Amino acid sequence: MPGEMRLSSTILVGTILLAIPLACRATSCVTQAELSTQDRAALSATGGQLSQAVVQQAYAALQAALLPAEAAEWDGIRGAVEAAAPLMKGGQVQLRNVYVLDATSLTAPADTQFFCSNTSGSLTVTVTMRALPPGRYAVVLADANGAALGGQLGLILAWELTAANPAWKLAGLSVRQGIFDGHDGVWYWSHARELVRSDQPWSAWFSYEAARSLLLPVDFISSPNLEKLTAEQTAIKGSPQEAFPYSIPDGPRTWKIDAVRLDASLHQADLGVTYESTGVTDPAATRTEAVAVLSALLKAQPGLRENFHGLWAYTMKDGKRTPVIELPMAQIP
Repeated sequence: MPGEMRLSSTILVGTILLAIPLACRATSCVTQAELSTQDRAALSATGGQLSQAVVQQAYAALQAALLPAEAAEWDGIRGAVEAAAPLMKGGQVQLRNVYVLDATSLTAPADTQFFCSNTSGSLTVTVTMRALPPGRYAVVLADANGAALGGQLGLILAWELTAANPAWKLAGLSVRQGIFDGHDGVWYWSHARELVRSDQPWSAWFSYEAARSLLLPVDFISSPNLEKLTAEQTAIKGSPQEAFPYSIPDGPRTWKIDAVRLDASLHQADLGVTYESTGVTDPAATRTEAVAVLSALLKAQPGLRENFHGLWAYTMKDGKRTPVIELPMAQIP
């Protein structure tokens, strides 16, 4: 199942106080629609407050809300909040979904799946947590509506029973971009289908990747829609899925590309290209080599030029991937 995850610094933290604890059901999920009015209102209010704290860069409030077990992860959490600033800028927070997860039946940390079905049972969302300790948790998804980059948040809350006043504490947070160049995940999904029909398998593949990235702020939730997206993507004939290592003749040389992936480091729909260098170390020579590799890739897969913003060049040495340069498509010969 895509998107497994444990509570850690790659996520974030926040608090929720409920007047009355939610009803417990061992290893189960309660969706937003099934919550009592009181519980739903309390979770919505707390999720909104925590989301606003991220928007406002309110570090003291977030640190105060942190689950004690995650205290050592604060530096990573603070860094994630700082990185969220441009994604949330100019937006108004609106909650999207709330899921309450009961893992009280666990006797030790374990990889755990929760199946969250709507009232009729016609729609099931799967939440997958890695090394989840016994306890009760809530996942709150929110969006920064109106933000140019369409910031979207996923908050993980843990119910702390040991405190003098039992409360929900922030156990994790993920912030992700929801818009590339004015287009959201639904647009990229539709565009990917168009590219499949026009026989552009590489561009279609990475457009599906862009859609997946923009549709949810976390990787530990799977839905029927995402499963459908994945099925469409894996059915593409001639995709880059099994192309690597990818050899590209370029005059007397042949470049070996180890991987191409979606790269939103600069908040654009770029692709990161990891290749094997000839061993040059001079900065000017390294740049020249990188440009040659990127140019050769675009000649081999010309559809990428018109469907993505630019390319990153990365070299791999001793297991370490090092960025060399990022260029918009117009600057790559």
